[in-house]
Amino acid sequence: MEDWNVGLETLSEVALNNLADMLDNSNCGWRKLAAAVTDQPQFRYSEKELTSCSLQVLSAKGSPGRYLLSLLTHRQCSLTFLLQCLRKIEHHEAVNYLTTCVMVPIEIREHPQSVQVPEGGCVMLSCRAVGPLGLTYQWFKREEEVPGGNAPDLILNSIGAAQEGHYICRVNAGEKWTFSRWAQVRLINSAGGGSGVIFPSTASGLWITKQPRSQTLSEGDMLLLECSAQANPPPKFQWCHNKRPIAKATGGILKVPCLTTADRGIYSCRVYNLYHEIWSDHVQVEIGPGSSTDTSWKTVEEATDKVALLIGNMNYLYHRQLRAPMADVYELTNLLRQMDFKVVSLLDLNWHEMQRAVTEFLLLLGRGVYGLLYYAGHGYENYGNSFMVPIDAPVSYTSEHCLWVQDVLQRMQERQTGLNVFLLDMCRKRNLNDNIIQQPGPLKVTANIVFGYATCVDAEAFEVNKDDLSNGVFMSFLKKRLMEQEKVTVVLDRVAEDMGRCELTRGRQALELRSNLSERRALTDRIQTPDCPVMASTRNLQWAIAHVLPESRVLHFDCGVKVQLGFAAEFSNIMIIYTRILEKPTEISRCSAQLSDFTEGPEMDLKRTNQESLRDAGSLLLSMDERLPQEQPRLYTRLSALQRLKSELSFMVSLHYQYSCLDEEVQERQTVTVGKPLVSKLNLHEQQRLRAPAPSAPSSDFHIHSLPESSSFAEEMTAELPSFEPFMTESTGSYDYTHRVLSSSPGAKRNEPEETTSPEFLVLEEPLVSKSLSLDDANKPIKFSNFYSF
Repeated sequence: MEDWNVGLETLSEVALNNLADMLDNSNCGWRKLAAAVTDQPQFRYSEKELTSCSLQVLSAKGSPGRYLLSLLTHRQCSLTFLLQCLRKIEHHEAVNYLTTCVMVPIEIREHPQSVQVPEGGCVMLSCRAVGPLGLTYQWFKREEEVPGGNAPDLILNSIGAAQEGHYICRVNAGEKWTFSRWAQVRLINSAGGGSGVIFPSTASGLWITKQPRSQTLSEGDMLLLECSAQANPPPKFQWCHNKRPIAKATGGILKVPCLTTADRGIYSCRVYNLYHEIWSDHVQVEIGPGSSTDTSWKTVEEATDKVALLIGNMNYLYHRQLRAPMADVYELTNLLRQMDFKVVSLLDLNWHEMQRAVTEFLLLLGRGVYGLLYYAGHGYENYGNSFMVPIDAPVSYTSEHCLWVQDVLQRMQERQTGLNVFLLDMCRKRNLNDNIIQQPGPLKVTANIVFGYATCVDAEAFEVNKDDLSNGVFMSFLKKRLMEQEKVTVVLDRVAEDMGRCELTRGRQALELRSNLSERRALTDRIQTPDCPVMASTRNLQWAIAHVLPESRVLHFDCGVKVQLGFAAEFSNIMIIYTRILEKPTEISRCSAQLSDFTEGPEMDLKRTNQESLRDAGSLLLSMDERLPQEQPRLYTRLSALQRLKSELSFMVSLHYQYSCLDEEVQERQTVTVGKPLVSKLNLHEQQRLRAPAPSAPSSDFHIHSLPESSSFAEEMTAELPSFEPFMTESTGSYDYTHRVLSSSPGAKRNEPEETTSPEFLVLEEPLVSKSLSLDDANKPIKFSNFYSF
């Protein structure tokens, strides 16, 4: 294996199984390897994935080590990184196996030479190779093995017509092998006889006269690689990039006119003709900054912190409900957390809650921080301004009922962030009810803005209505590329290319990228040690306050039953509560602990409380009950809209049990108070202070809320953490834009969403008509529905 930077997919199945056997041990096994690979963000696996590894032991042929290697292969782990991690955990057996049997290439140092020899003479063909221990040789005459030809030197005595022909040597090392060049043995007539004359033939050879060279270039430069060779018949060429052939690169010179970061890597050239094949040197092409003389450029950018706000609106009060945002926000949350982002994920926010959520998000930003805002839901775009629609938007809504994206950008810039990324998974059709042209304030020239729109201007975004956990089209492609260690614009470009190659989206939905990003910043960049550790600690505390779960507790009932009360977060504003019976006296035949009488504010479906599975409770994403023993059942209750909790959360735990000797059911109750969990701590329900309109504004202008000097977020921290008091009043700035009220008229258009289903998306014989989706109709084929259309 000549290139150690190749991926694990190059290993044979036998080699992977041997490595898996070495990793399937408790002392220095796959768990330590899984912890070691987290040095790179793309190899940070969720608890569910690691649990799936451990569950492989339950299968007769299952192997946790093999499952982990499959996960690493899927995320394009290189052999070099695997070896580095194995050395880190001191797994000497696996390191020795890779270095002596797998990663050490077989390199032929001396190839056999074509010879001419008189009849009756003798000849010696030699092949010398280096590589793993235990190299073996096998000579062939054409396709037939030469009897006894299992040494580096093949000696042919008394040459006659039967020995004349082409010979080749195969060098083996376990499961690997490589072949030498062909050598031809030819008979010549010799009047003087003798022992035979041995010399190389120039009639049928192949050798490289000029090798390509490694280069370091800048983005936009031209790459020029050259490989020259001599051969008879004439040589042919095939250039490869990272072991993959380059289309139409079949000449001795390779030209790439305008380099991007996607063009960096290992280049090599395969030179061949009818009889021979040889590879050029493997050369490295590095892509530097825009100017190769700029010594201040750094290969890897760093962030002071990374923060993301994810909003998914599904359950609209007056508009068609959506399905994809829940799965999209959940998957994006898991991916961003693996890249060390502090993520706040919220579902179904009204206008006031969206405004407050952005305010709290701004508090987490600061100098050099990477800020990412993702929104999935209904939306529209007028005159270059994008608007996110809250769930309580009226039927004929305008910009005054929505959140203005460009205003959020301006407020983010005031925080002196290192990177501002907006991923907007929404429609961008015109809103004919809204004729207001918003005039944002002047934006600073920061060269750190990236907009990734799920679709282009005046077009719609689609979701796949396949099952309860459907993804939007944008997220279906984005999640496959997001963790690549590339400049964020390069990642989005690749997503756009993937979408363009998909027949279902071609001509209907195309990602649009807008960016002025001048530095090579990636979402996978490391977080550097801040110059001000106190401010960094403040930011960590700010984020942690919104993600505090109540501690698990054990309730003791008078009958002797012990009940465990546990909590899990599905999103920042959705919590799962479960009960489990820990102990019960033998005289009690059955018992269960059920929850009721919750504090007003959070939402729940009473029909789906106290269910035996998470799916029955309404949670389609969490699956922690899949591994529970049958003798330890749990009852689950799902609480959503925690941002509307105005006081401490309390509820009743009712124990229902029955004695073996009695037919009647007995009940005991306890009231439990768990404080304000998760995002409810931020008091997003509180009204912001109003600011009087400017004197020059007309009396009909809409009065806009201004941001407070400090949010309830900081106030909570100030009360609880007095030592950080000087840092709690950091202002988020104010946003001041004026809406003009759109007068209602009988002719005003109705913002009622309609679904347009393209015939090409359906496989039906009968004529198609536009119709609304039925969530209960599972027999319909997969199709796309609009996020929103006006």
